[in-house]
Amino acid sequence: MSRQIAILALAMTLAACGSTPQRQVETRSTPAPVESRVVGTPGAAPVPGSGGYLAGDGPGADVPANLDVIPDAVPRSEPLHRYANRPYVALGKTYTPLTVSGNFKERGIASWYGKKFHGQRTSSGEVYDMYGMSAAHPTLPIPSYARVTSVASGKSVVVRVNDRGPFLHDRVMDLSYTAAHKIGIIGNGSAEVEIESLSPNAVVNSVAKVEPVQSRPLEKAEPAKSASSAPVAAGNVYLQLGAFKSQEAAESFVAKMRAELGEAGKQITLFVKDGLTRVHLGPYASPNEARSSAEGLQGKLGFKPMVNLH
Repeated sequence: MSRQIAILALAMTLAACGSTPQRQVETRSTPAPVESRVVGTPGAAPVPGSGGYLAGDGPGADVPANLDVIPDAVPRSEPLHRYANRPYVALGKTYTPLTVSGNFKERGIASWYGKKFHGQRTSSGEVYDMYGMSAAHPTLPIPSYARVTSVASGKSVVVRVNDRGPFLHDRVMDLSYTAAHKIGIIGNGSAEVEIESLSPNAVVNSVAKVEPVQSRPLEKAEPAKSASSAPVAAGNVYLQLGAFKSQEAAESFVAKMRAELGEAGKQITLFVKDGLTRVHLGPYASPNEARSSAEGLQGKLGFKPMVNLH
């Protein structure tokens, strides 16, 4: 009798091993948008552009000041994730991810996700950075790239898809905080968008091919001198176009700036200081010349570069 029970148990085990149930994915809780305000310390100003967001989520306490100059994702060829592109089930619905980029367009409501998920693992295993240019989509390949355009404002960004979702309220995409900010949907929390999948080597916004970037080593710091008594040496005056924690992000931004500035873009260099890769334009003969140039560039770039002396 015990032998028959053992044989039956073995047969059941083998039968279970022969089946391959669909993967269940953990879904992010995305309740309906609520009217919320960011409450800071007494006397502190509200976070700029915090807007509406989902319950339990929201912008971070220290939103970077240069969100508008953070470069879009740049499409490139990457191997598909080994597990994140298999059919899966979320909230009782089966999803079958695409395995080829391009030839996909979709229109629907997009939302954004912020501090609640900042620093957590995405479906690709990468850490979610709410200040990066990424997105979550139920079926686009992971990783892949997509152009997302706000139907209302006409503004568009290119994001890298590295996560799954959203799965509630018939939404088609969750954007990172920065991506949502750049197309103007932070305030409402969600908006109608058009999504276009991009092939790996798609040319985005006619960005020119990046030339090797000259990086100046950080010189040994010397004691600061009074601004009134220390003349600025010619060749030490620059305009700072941006500052990034990631070298890759800085180089992507350089490509965008060179495309915008044309011949003047050849004067762009990278300068590493205090753990940040700074994008500089110059040098200029004097601070006044740099300020004059900054005024002229403001209308063209959409932001005013700051004068940097070193």
